[in-house]
Amino acid sequence: AKYPLAIIDKLLAVYGKNGGCAYDIGCAFSKTLTNSSLSMRARELDFRLMVGAFHGHAHNRKCQLDWHPMYIPGTGHTEGEGTRHASPFHRRQTIEEHFSFWDTDKYATLSNFIWNHYREALNTIQTLTAELAVIKAELSLTDDDLVQFLKDERDYLDGLKLPPVRDQLCIRYVEVLDELTQRRADWDVAREVGNNALTSIPTGSLEEINNALAQARIRVDSSYAKLQHAEGLVAHIETQLAVEQRWEIGGPEYQRFKEEASLGKYRTALDELERLVVMRLFELSKLSLSGTGYKLRQQLGKALQRRSDAI
Repeated sequence: AKYPLAIIDKLLAVYGKNGGCAYDIGCAFSKTLTNSSLSMRARELDFRLMVGAFHGHAHNRKCQLDWHPMYIPGTGHTEGEGTRHASPFHRRQTIEEHFSFWDTDKYATLSNFIWNHYREALNTIQTLTAELAVIKAELSLTDDDLVQFLKDERDYLDGLKLPPVRDQLCIRYVEVLDELTQRRADWDVAREVGNNALTSIPTGSLEEINNALAQARIRVDSSYAKLQHAEGLVAHIETQLAVEQRWEIGGPEYQRFKEEASLGKYRTALDELERLVVMRLFELSKLSLSGTGYKLRQQLGKALQRRSDAI
């Protein structure tokens, strides 16, 4: 952690107040910064850590609301990916040029660069402000409502961490009831196989008969141990839930929490699918941008292939 802290120390010294830094793990690294000797100075200078715009879409939605540049006021169109894919030499070269403000010949280009971006920003503000005004008028929204939407989404995601404890136990109870049913079926099959072990073996050597009996005994013992474990687990959860009469498979209570368990798995899978699709879309958009180097294109191509397989 000393290298990122050294970078932040330099940023605080050069930029002063209202500085920022995009870092792949800026969300987690903020705890390290808070516990470091730079913590007080960073707070006094309103220093802001964030996650790079491109990499940030790989983080979960809750993390994006707090750390993605899109939701941090004052970041503009900054992506925070300037030196991510550079070689060590070019990374140091870029940082050195940045802190030394480049040479005299670059000042003219820099002025033109700032002017073009300033003009683009004005045009974007004018266009989006008009579009936003129309949307707010149609939906009867205010600026405070837009801020509140983000807060509501953040609060909603915070509240989705875990269901109520009793509901968790009920869902687990349904799962172990299904497991108990399966273990009983396995036990019945194992007993039948064990009982038929001798009759199903044709006349042969004593060694073959002993091997068949040993395998049947192992299967019976294993099935019985798993059945006992399932019965003990069911009894334990019934004690925690104060269940007097065991739920019937297909009964109303069983069916209710069976659906809850299925919906929970479905929502988890849907969230993961949405995350993968959004990441793929942003990677595709980055892949077609001008200025994307060969090595970065290769890396994006491999990432897209992995994403396609996962989807």
